[in-house]
Amino acid sequence: MSFYSKFSAYYERVFPFRAEVYRFLKGYADNPGNALLDVGCGPGHYCGRFAADGFKPLGIDLDEAMITEAQRRYPEAEFRCLDMRRVDELGGQFDCIWSIGNVMAHLPSDELATFISNIHKLLKPGGYWIMQVMNWDSFSGLTEYDFPVRTIEANSSKATFHRRYSLITPESLQFTFSLQDESSLLFDESVTLYPVGVDRYLSLHEAVGLRCEGIFSDFSGTALKSVPGTGLVLVFGRG
Repeated sequence: MSFYSKFSAYYERVFPFRAEVYRFLKGYADNPGNALLDVGCGPGHYCGRFAADGFKPLGIDLDEAMITEAQRRYPEAEFRCLDMRRVDELGGQFDCIWSIGNVMAHLPSDELATFISNIHKLLKPGGYWIMQVMNWDSFSGLTEYDFPVRTIEANSSKATFHRRYSLITPESLQFTFSLQDESSLLFDESVTLYPVGVDRYLSLHEAVGLRCEGIFSDFSGTALKSVPGTGLVLVFGRG
């Protein structure tokens, strides 16, 4: 069973469409009619909104159930079930490409350079590439970290959403996330993530000719923070 299928009743509450994220992305997407690519699109919220605003978005995701839901909800946008490591198979070029929600942390470090090179090839001159992951540098010295527990409501019931990083090393960590109601465990999964520091991200992008246009902690443009659990948003442009 897919990630989406396992807790679809709660997904919208855990990962909702966020207006501030859309405004940030739209600032780099530029004019309606431009071609856009969402790497790790989930159920397609942002592609759907961009399509409604006159853009030409394509969303890819490895989870087949996510893509099925995206196609059902947003038939005006295009979606494909595709591993991001095969993004070069898309062909064509895009005015703006993004990957948000820590999707890139699923890439082992030895595959990261190839992925970034493929993004460069898919990006039109003058276009922008936006990526969001955790600020992995802020976890330096830690071996484990628990995120604040969130209370989620869906279908007249409540659940708590738990997230934990454990076995943290410079090379990898275990990410465990679960949903619990008052009487049972609704969902529990653990995956390996691959942390990469800011300087490493910058050097890999510079190596393929992508210039850094901005470094932020979130989509409101907040300066980068060194507090564990905060994000990293990087914006790159292709000359």
